[in-house]
Amino acid sequence: MVWRWAPPGALPAAKSVVNLLSSYLVEIGGMVRLGRNTLRYALRRPFEVDLWVEQLFQLGVKSLTITNLTLLFTGMVLSLQTAYSLAAYGGKSFVGEVVALSVVRELGPVLTALMVAGRVGAGVTAELGSMAVTEQVDAMRALAANPIKKLVVPRVGALLIVLPMLTVLAITVALFGGLLMAMLEIGQSRLYFMNHVLSALSVHDVVSGVGKTVFFALFIGIIACYNGLHASGGADGVGKATTNTVVLSSISVIVSDFFLTKLFIMVL
Repeated sequence: MVWRWAPPGALPAAKSVVNLLSSYLVEIGGMVRLGRNTLRYALRRPFEVDLWVEQLFQLGVKSLTITNLTLLFTGMVLSLQTAYSLAAYGGKSFVGEVVALSVVRELGPVLTALMVAGRVGAGVTAELGSMAVTEQVDAMRALAANPIKKLVVPRVGALLIVLPMLTVLAITVALFGGLLMAMLEIGQSRLYFMNHVLSALSVHDVVSGVGKTVFFALFIGIIACYNGLHASGGADGVGKATTNTVVLSSISVIVSDFFLTKLFIMVL
């Protein structure tokens, strides 16, 4: 038998890493199962129209301010920085193209999803987490009501509908902000800027940009609902679940954006 020396604390550290990875895998598996059950129950009657309408208002209409304000100043800053960066190379005339492609392909969908992840994801987790720790979810099961059908399906479905709409509107506002800076700071005319924007964009750019938001909405909704339904430990547990939702949703949006960009480049 050959004895190998191990540094003190190596085995406990290795066990902690294994436990951490296993907990992550358990969470991912739970989210996948929740997503599968959500799709299954979404196709079953009754469709709970009143709950859908309420969530469309809560998740969509109330998110208009933060998404539009964020993209307005993003478009303004992008136009301003692009103009002064390209001035040394005689490229001020390409401000419209740079702003349009950057906002439509990447900044519009990603920033809108991040804002929604922070506002909607945290709100959904806090709401469902409060219901979970006060045993309201268990009471629904005792009354033969399905929590996924009543709580998860309307929220995830509403997100799948409103996030693409919010993105389209936010992109329009961002282009308006870029137009303002192009007119006020660079001296371009409205017609000149818009001609460059329209000539730079194609159907592929719009479809790839807006198409990403469907996946972003699914990730944000499933993560938020899963963390909310599995919250425990009172108010402290709800707070931890909310923080976990914002972090995981933001990471999922940024990481999936890379793979979705590669996918749309290959497919379209």
